[in-house]
Amino acid sequence: MEDTQKVQLFERTPIPQAVMKLAVPTIISSLVMVLYNLADTYFVGMLNNPIQNAAVTLAAPVLLAFNAVNNLFGVGASSMMSRALGRKDHETVYDSSVIGFYSALFSAVLFSVFYTAFRVPFLGVLGADATTVEATAGYLKWTVSFGAVPSILNVVLAYLVRSEGSSLHASIGTMSGCFLNILLDPVFILPWGLNMGAAGAGLATFLSNCIACLYFFVLLFCRRGKTYVCVNPARLKWRKQIVLGICAVGIPAAIQNLLNVTGMTVLNNFTSAFGSDAVAAMGIAQKVNMVPVQIALGFSQGIMPLVGYSYAAGDADRFRKTILFAGKIIMAFMAVVTIGYLIGAGQLSALFMEDPAVVAYGTRFLRGLCLAMPFLCMDFLGVGVFQSCGLGRNALLFAILRKIVLEIPALFVLNALFPLYGLAYAQFTAEVVLAVAAVFVLRRLMRGISKAQASRDGGAEG
Repeated sequence: MEDTQKVQLFERTPIPQAVMKLAVPTIISSLVMVLYNLADTYFVGMLNNPIQNAAVTLAAPVLLAFNAVNNLFGVGASSMMSRALGRKDHETVYDSSVIGFYSALFSAVLFSVFYTAFRVPFLGVLGADATTVEATAGYLKWTVSFGAVPSILNVVLAYLVRSEGSSLHASIGTMSGCFLNILLDPVFILPWGLNMGAAGAGLATFLSNCIACLYFFVLLFCRRGKTYVCVNPARLKWRKQIVLGICAVGIPAAIQNLLNVTGMTVLNNFTSAFGSDAVAAMGIAQKVNMVPVQIALGFSQGIMPLVGYSYAAGDADRFRKTILFAGKIIMAFMAVVTIGYLIGAGQLSALFMEDPAVVAYGTRFLRGLCLAMPFLCMDFLGVGVFQSCGLGRNALLFAILRKIVLEIPALFVLNALFPLYGLAYAQFTAEVVLAVAAVFVLRRLMRGISKAQASRDGGAEG
C-alpha cells in the first residue's frame, strides 16, 4: 500500500509545517496526559490528607515502569516502521507493528501478574510505610493489577499509529481516555462521590485507559486496508531481522526508563525520611514540573517519524533542518517557562494543597526542579533522534550517564550537603552535562549523514 499523503508529508511538506503537523498533536496529547496526572494530585489534594497524596507519589515509579514496556515495543516498533517506510519496505512496516502489539500485550499481562503476586515486598521497596501502605496498595490495585494491560496497550498503539504520520489520530486516542479520567476523578475520589480517595484515582485511570484502547481498535477496524498498523494475529511472524531491529532501539529505551524509575524510587526514599508532608510536596512539584517536560518530550517524540524517515531515505538536508528547527523552538519555549516557574513556584504549589508546610516544601522543590528544563529538552531531542535512527546504543549511553553516573550520585551528595532541599537540584546537575553532550553528538551525526549523501551523489554522477 503506497499512501501518497504520507509520502507528501515526509518528503515534500516544508519543514516547519511538517514538524508542527506531527509534533503539535503529540504535544497536546502529552499535555492532556499531564493534566490527568495533575487531576489525580489535585482531587486527592482536595481531601487535605497528606497520606492519600503521598500514596499517589509513592506509586508513581510503578506507573513510570510501564514506560519500559511502552518504550521497548512502542518506540522500538515505531522506529522500525518509520525507517522501513523511508526505504519503501512496506512488508516490514506491517510485520513490525504486529510484533510490537502482541509483545506489548504479553508483557503487560506479565507485569500485572508479577506485581499482584509480590505486592507486599514491592510496596516496601517503593517507600510505603505503615501510614501510607494501605492507600498506596489501593491505588496500585486498579492501575497495575487490573490496569496494566489497557494502560500499556493505549500508549503502544499510539506509537504505532503515529509512526506512519497519523499523529492526530494517535493524540485523539490518548486524549479520549485522559478527558474521561478527569471527569471521573472527582466522582470516585471526593466525599460527595464514592469517597475512595487514592484508590478512586486508580479506578478512574483504569476505566479511562480501557476507553482509549477501544478508540484505537475502532480506528484500526475503520481504516483497515488504509493503514500500515496491523494487529491481526494471523500475520504474526517472528522474523529475526525485525525482532532484532525492534530490540536494538527498544531495549535501550526500556533500560532508560527503568533507570528513571530507579532514580525516582531513590528520590522518594530519601524524601520519605522527612515525613508525608515532604513526600506529598515533592510529588506536587514533580507533577507541576512535568507539564513543560512533557511538552519537550512530546515535541521530540512527534518529530521521530520524520527524522527516522529522512535518515532511512538518506535525505541529509531534511534530516538536519528538522533537528535544528525543533531545537530552536523547544529551547526558547523552555527558557520562558523556567523563568515563569521561578517567579510563580509558590502560587503553583498552593493550587494543589492548602497545608502551609506542604506549600513551603513544594515551592523550594519546584524552583530546584525547573532549572533543569532548558537543558533537559536538548537531552530529549538527542535521545529522540537516536531512537528514530535506530541508534539504540547512543540512547542507552545517555540514559546511563543521566542516572547512574550523574543524577543518582548527585542525590546522595546533595542530600548530604543540603538535607532534603538539595534533592531537587540533582536533575539540573545531570542535565547540564547531557545537554552539552547531546549538541556534540547531534552535530557529528548530521555531518556523517551529509557526507554519506555527498558520497552517494558523487557515485551516481560518476
